[in-house]
Amino acid sequence: MFFEPDEGHGLAHNPIAACVSPRPIGWISTINRQGCHNLAPFSYFNLVHNFPPTVMFSCNGLKPDGSPKDSWVNARDTGEFVYNAATFPLREAVNLSSTAWASEVDEMTKVGLEPAASKLVLPNRVAASPIQFECKTIQVLHLPTNRPENPNTVVFGEVVGVHIDDACLTDGLVDYDKVQHISRLGYLDFATIGPRFELPRVFAKREQD
Repeated sequence: MFFEPDEGHGLAHNPIAACVSPRPIGWISTINRQGCHNLAPFSYFNLVHNFPPTVMFSCNGLKPDGSPKDSWVNARDTGEFVYNAATFPLREAVNLSSTAWASEVDEMTKVGLEPAASKLVLPNRVAASPIQFECKTIQVLHLPTNRPENPNTVVFGEVVGVHIDDACLTDGLVDYDKVQHISRLGYLDFATIGPRFELPRVFAKREQD
């Protein structure tokens, strides 16, 4: 099949997200200027650079009352956020934290998670998450949208501090089976990391004169 997104796809559900999967989930904790903590998962998230390590998360849409989402507003206003790894043992809490509560509600407490103080930034970390990145906001971009009710705001942050649970390391490497990352597919589907394989790096040979 072929379709132009603006013209519609004719399927029961939009297939685009299912065509780009799996997507890592950025479980983002922030704090606002009044000191209220916030936690929300974003399936449009990724690592985008190594030097310095840089991540991004994208907030789509508005809150039910029509106001901007807390995560990007807080990251912009305070200049800080934390990425917490979303894992299989924490999947129910990840899902519950996506609820659109009021800005003064601390989702971490609301869903029964223990907070952990960060070392370099103000937002709390999810103590039960085995990996957390403390981040400083670099840039907030408002991308074009053809639906005013569904704006798209992208937040980029430099990773200034990395927490990895020692129990998730094997021979000095992050052990995926111990971390148990979950990722977003399309529709209401999620996945864990399954069978894996290695591929050697391929380097182009320089032509000889």
